[in-house]
Amino acid sequence: MEKKRLSKVMAAAGVASRRACEELIFSGKVTVDGEIILVPQTLVDIDTQDIRVDGDRINKEEKKVYYILNKPTGYICSNKRIGSKKLVIDLFPPQPRLFTVGRLDRDTSGLLIVTNDGHFAQNVIHPSFNISKEYLVKTQQEITHEHLVEISKGAFIEDTFVKPVKVVKVRRGTIKVTVMEGKKREVRLLVQNAGLSIEELSRIRIGGLTLGELAQGDYRPMSAAERDSIQKNG
Repeated sequence: MEKKRLSKVMAAAGVASRRACEELIFSGKVTVDGEIILVPQTLVDIDTQDIRVDGDRINKEEKKVYYILNKPTGYICSNKRIGSKKLVIDLFPPQPRLFTVGRLDRDTSGLLIVTNDGHFAQNVIHPSFNISKEYLVKTQQEITHEHLVEISKGAFIEDTFVKPVKVVKVRRGTIKVTVMEGKKREVRLLVQNAGLSIEELSRIRIGGLTLGELAQGDYRPMSAAERDSIQKNG
């Protein structure tokens, strides 16, 4: 069988997104035939070699599953248990290798994709694919034109200057913010930098995919058409 890059094999086996698999490799958590491998491009054959992550052997490519979740607040997007914190994957029946595509912070609700398909996850979160994300923000104050201008100017986040694609006032204390970068807490920080206090923050769209009528805490399988729609209207 033709050998493939280690990071690609791991992602196909449902370990995590390609980027996250590379981080696991760089951190020394991946072994091939008992040897720690630090180069994601290392060529491997999953049929004949023993590939392990944190000591657990990975299997051949799993059946891919894709879910749309309306994430409630209070849950974190991680597969690592930290104390008594609630994980997004706790909302699903036990099944191997599920992970979230990108992240929403603990206090943010809304549209989240959960899957075991690392290739698909990479296509959604990688900046080169230019997939926009839209958020609904409810604030404690009335939003003025000056607030909209300030948010639209952008700000430095994680040492990178980010600027929203669009900022639209919906009603007195509610705006919609569309971004591309997906930096940690990006929308929250952009709004707070404008002097606004956030009451609720929810993601309502990823590319062409929307929540629809899905209630908070509920999830459902994605259709093939919905998977395709993510990269449309981005």
